[in-house]
Amino acid sequence: MIDINHQKDLSIQDLIRRIHVDEDESAFNELYKQYIYKLYQFACSFVEDGEAAEEIVNDVLIKLWTGRKNLGEIRNTQVYLYTSIKNTCLNHLRSVSSKKNNEQKLIDAYYFHLSVDPSQLLISKELSNHVLKAVNELPDRCKLIFKMVKEDDLSCNEVASILGLSNKTVFAQLAIALKKLDFALNNS
Repeated sequence: MIDINHQKDLSIQDLIRRIHVDEDESAFNELYKQYIYKLYQFACSFVEDGEAAEEIVNDVLIKLWTGRKNLGEIRNTQVYLYTSIKNTCLNHLRSVSSKKNNEQKLIDAYYFHLSVDPSQLLISKELSNHVLKAVNELPDRCKLIFKMVKEDDLSCNEVASILGLSNKTVFAQLAIALKKLDFALNNS
């Protein structure tokens, strides 16, 4: 089962260096613990099957470990991981059904998850419900981009790279999401 409570904050660059240079298995395990839940959530936004999503994430992370000698060639490991998950999910979906049906499933399968952190605990339950309701009412693309930027801490440029969109599209979608959330929260 996936551990969602792991909160250690080791630098991904340090972990990748230790995996690449020292072939440090404990660094790989730490990287796994730090990213498994985020990557699983991301994979679930593409595939409806939690078991398939978990298998996809494990396959990508195993490929990272087995290809550790080439890690020095990867400029941004976080973008690499998310892009690998996205591509593996797309390949999985293509093998299940036609491409057109899968693109619709990508949109329909997305869901938003609010992670619990100390700052969220200070927000009242009522406000949290308003925020969650407002986020869930966002258009699917806005919701996905908002989640990746605000929850997964990816930059707009990284999101654009992962989703194959222009930076302007990501900025525009994020602006739409923030405007709709502001309107929804101010009118609740």
